[in-house]
Amino acid sequence: MMSVLDDVARVEPLSVLSGFRQDFYACLDTRGDALFGLVDALLCTDGPVKTLVDLSLAPEHVRGHGALYGAVNSGVINLRRLRSALAALPLPRAADGRIVLAVDISNWLRPDAPTSADRVFCHTYARGKGAAQMIPGWPCSFVAALEPGRTSWTALLDMVRLRPCDDETTVTAAQVREVVGRLCDAGQWSDGDLPILVVLDAGYDVTRLSFLLADLPVELLGRLRSDRVLYFPPPPQPPGKIGRPPKHGPEFTFGDEATWPAPAITTTTDTTRYGQAVARSWDRLHPLLSRRSAWADHPEGELPRVEGTVIRLEVDHLPGDRDPKPVWLWWSRTGASPADVDRLWRAFLRRFDLEHTFRLLKQTLGWTAPKLRDPAAADRWTWLVIAAHTQLRLARPLAEDLRKPWERPARPGRLTPARVRRGFRCLHAKIPGPTAAPKPGKAGPGRPTGSKNKRKAPHHPVGKQPKTDTAEAAGKRQAA
Repeated sequence: MMSVLDDVARVEPLSVLSGFRQDFYACLDTRGDALFGLVDALLCTDGPVKTLVDLSLAPEHVRGHGALYGAVNSGVINLRRLRSALAALPLPRAADGRIVLAVDISNWLRPDAPTSADRVFCHTYARGKGAAQMIPGWPCSFVAALEPGRTSWTALLDMVRLRPCDDETTVTAAQVREVVGRLCDAGQWSDGDLPILVVLDAGYDVTRLSFLLADLPVELLGRLRSDRVLYFPPPPQPPGKIGRPPKHGPEFTFGDEATWPAPAITTTTDTTRYGQAVARSWDRLHPLLSRRSAWADHPEGELPRVEGTVIRLEVDHLPGDRDPKPVWLWWSRTGASPADVDRLWRAFLRRFDLEHTFRLLKQTLGWTAPKLRDPAAADRWTWLVIAAHTQLRLARPLAEDLRKPWERPARPGRLTPARVRRGFRCLHAKIPGPTAAPKPGKAGPGRPTGSKNKRKAPHHPVGKQPKTDTAEAAGKRQAA
């Protein structure tokens, strides 16, 4: 009887997985069979992916290595349809039913690729204090839905590669706006639901993002640096006072406790991982804006006053750190309750689950392993990896724990993405494939032996757009 019930419970997840595979195949406009077979090989290969060509040796990849590289370099993916398919899938939600999104950037480092375009200097951390470096690469902005508990699973929804001329805040605002729009179109959010919470790290200008996304049903929660200075609202003018009223109230310096008034809310929570967590919040704080940088092109008139709630989180210890520094958070809403304060700092801790996804994409699925020259091919490969990760997430309730003898058994429903991938080959045989049989062919003649490459690839500077035509050169041609 238990086996029959288990089979019934597996029908719906299997149909959802099969349906997404059909939708994904419909998104492949050119070289779809080769692209789909490449994703299957990525899912069923044992061990981490080290090189791209090794995937052609997997039994699930029924075509040759030439078709593999042709698909990555020349295939076409309908990204609008794929993004909509990802937004329509079942998404994890918080305990109160709201959707929690995390936005973060992961770098595809390409230091030794001068012939690759659109590279920018990416900030990378190294071992040791102050050992960060700036390495050329392709920064990619990801948006993922977070689960409520401690887990290594996230639901990837979107990816945008940042180009040298892009402004990070503007690109992120447009990306979040499009993701929220697709979630509304898919029925994931409707009027009357709780606002979507968007969690960001300290590298984002969360106050400007909240201004750009003020018309959306979202709340923004971001970390602030510990050297920031914010301001309270100006006090009311006394009756009969003449003169210009002040624009800002008392300042709130994060590094100077003497400027902190009594917090509006203080909560204390005992945790099993961090000890005692004390959260204090101050309401209606805003930054001092000036007409430069991102606000230089703001319309004429006074700059807006973007108010929010500041939360200071302090814990007893971290794993491997007995003296952690406090974390400063900024919430785009005001009037927080004690339940809101606890909900917000817990949601921010879930943002680090996205780091597990990045590590899986790079170390297991081989996202940054291929040495691709064309940025468009790199984007195409990135979306294939996202499709593979999505299938692993959908196969989570279906996979068996094929653990090695020295590994501990996983609790029911707690399989990691790597263990789900280990058993995906067993599921692959039960899912019908939409691809057609490969046609027989032979390799092309290639370049004659001994001949040299007369069309060398151009070199591209890092972080700069190549100038193909200047005003001076155009004037000289017109004079001639």
